[in-house]
Amino acid sequence: MADERLDDRARERRQGLLAAGDPKGHVRDAWTAKEAVREIYRIADPNLALEWVTELADTLDDTVYSLELRRLGRTLRRWAPQIAAWHASRASNGPVEAINGLAKRIKRVAFGITNWTHWRVRVLLYAGKPDWSKLATITPAAP
Repeated sequence: MADERLDDRARERRQGLLAAGDPKGHVRDAWTAKEAVREIYRIADPNLALEWVTELADTLDDTVYSLELRRLGRTLRRWAPQIAAWHASRASNGPVEAINGLAKRIKRVAFGITNWTHWRVRVLLYAGKPDWSKLATITPAAP
């Protein structure tokens, strides 16, 4: 859970659990890195965000961190320009990805629909906002 959503009691509990069940500190480091990445998206200036991402990537490149965190550092370095670009435009492909995921789920559940029109109607129905005016254009296939 995000640190700002925790009260003092929950924060203390989290610290206790990490101390008891994370002897090498890997989970604590991963949680701290996650919070640092979240902080990047609070920055308004794209140049400052790029500087923050670069610095975080350099920090995570240290061998004191686990392989997973070093991989995160390499990923951040590789995607730094795109992260900074988000700060300039605030555009996200999240809605498109959600629609693609929904469409793939419908296809998977239907065990591979071969008729594009039927698949489209199912996706629209599942999405909950079908354009009923298009329904008149659908003609049932002959058996």
